[in-house]
Amino acid sequence: MKVLLRQVLINDPLSPFAGSVQDIIVDNGKISQIGNELADSHAKEYSHAGWQAMPGFVDSFAHFNDPGMEYRETIETGAAAAAAGGFTTVMVVPNTKPVIDTKSAVEYIVAKNTQLPARVLPLGAVTRQTDGKELAEMYDMFANGAIAFSDGIQPIQSAGLLVKALQYIKAIDAVLIQVPDDTSIASHGLINEGIVSTRLGLPGKPMMGEELIVARDIKLARYADSKIHFTGVSSPKSIEYIRRAKDGGLNVTCSVTPYHLFFNDEDLLQYDTNLKVNPPLRRKEDMLLLRKAVLDGTVDCIATHHLPHNYDAKVLEFEYAKFGMIGLESAYAAVKTAIPELSDKQLTNLFSRNARTIFKLPAAKIALGQDIELTLVDPQASAVFSAADIRSKSRNSAFIGRELKGKIIGTLCGNRMQMNAGL
Repeated sequence: MKVLLRQVLINDPLSPFAGSVQDIIVDNGKISQIGNELADSHAKEYSHAGWQAMPGFVDSFAHFNDPGMEYRETIETGAAAAAAGGFTTVMVVPNTKPVIDTKSAVEYIVAKNTQLPARVLPLGAVTRQTDGKELAEMYDMFANGAIAFSDGIQPIQSAGLLVKALQYIKAIDAVLIQVPDDTSIASHGLINEGIVSTRLGLPGKPMMGEELIVARDIKLARYADSKIHFTGVSSPKSIEYIRRAKDGGLNVTCSVTPYHLFFNDEDLLQYDTNLKVNPPLRRKEDMLLLRKAVLDGTVDCIATHHLPHNYDAKVLEFEYAKFGMIGLESAYAAVKTAIPELSDKQLTNLFSRNARTIFKLPAAKIALGQDIELTLVDPQASAVFSAADIRSKSRNSAFIGRELKGKIIGTLCGNRMQMNAGL
C-alpha cells in the first residue's frame, strides 16, 4: 500500500515537523517521505482542507465481548468502530466468556490482529474468572501478549489480594488498571446519590464508594512500590487524591471517559438508559471540576469505556437496564465539544502520547522511516452524530442526535488504512 496525504498539519510534539503543514508519503507501512509538493504516480492521494495528522489514538479500556457474547460485539466490529473513532490501538477488558485469564485466552485475542484496522491488545485478568478470589496466571499472560492487567468491569475489592497483585506485577514492570468502586456501598445504586436521584425516585450511589477505593489503592501502590492506573474516575475528591499521589512521586495515573466530561446527572431526567453507566454521571459541578483536571494535566488520558449492549438490554425500565454505553466513534468529538479550550498538544497527549508512555507502547512518531500509526482529524468540522456513524454492532450511545465539533477522517496502522465516508 502506497498513500500520499496532501497538506496535513502535523500535530505531534515529538515530530521534527511538529506544527508544520506537509505532504506525507506512506509506503509499505512506513513513512517514506515528508515534504512539500511531493509526487508519486503509484500512490493513492488523499486531501482534505484543514486536516491534522496525530499519533494514533490509544484506548485503554474497551469491551469487545469476544469470545462468548458476539451478539453485542466481535473483535472485528470493535476494531472497525475503533478505527472509525480514530483509535489505532485498543486495550480490551477480560470480562468475556471464557474470561481472559490464561495464556490461551490471551493468544486468541492476539491472533486476531493480522487483518484488523486497529491493533487489539488484551488486558489479562488479575484474578481467575475476575471473581476477586485467587490470582490468575499473570506472568504467562504477560509473556504471550497481555499489555496490562485488570479485572475490567469487576473492581477488585480485597485489599490483601490487590497488594499481592501489585507486588507480583512489579517484577515484570506492568500496570494494574482499576475501576474505583467499593461495591459494598450502595450496591443497588443506579445513579449518583443526590438531588436528581431523589427527584427521579432512583436508588443513589455516593461518590464515597469511588473515593474509598482510590485512597486505599494509592496506599497499596505505595506499599508495593508498583504501578496502578485508575480508569473512569468521576469524583473531584478522587482527582485530589491522585494529584497528591503524583506530587509524592508514586506510580499513579488515571483516565476519564468522554461521557463523564460531557454529561451530568441532570441529563438523566428523561430516564435515558444509555446514560446508565458505572461509575455514574455526577453532579454538574463535579463534571466541571473534572474538566478542569483534564485541562491542568492531572488526568493522563481518555478511556472510552466502550461497553456494547444489545437493544433488549437498554430499551426497558431504568432499573433493569444494563450499565454502560459505546463510545469509540464519538470520543474525540465529545471531548473537543465538552472542553473546547484544549490545545492540539493536550489532545495529542490525552488520546495518544500519555497512554503510550504509561503502557509502554510504541511512540508512533510522525517522522521519516517510522512505522505508521496515525490518526487524521478535522478539528473544526461540526456534525450531528448519528447511528450511521457507528460501526459497532451495538447502538447504545447517548451521543446520537447531538451536534459535536471535531471529525475523524481516518486512520493508518501498518498496511491497514480506514477512511471514513465523504473522502
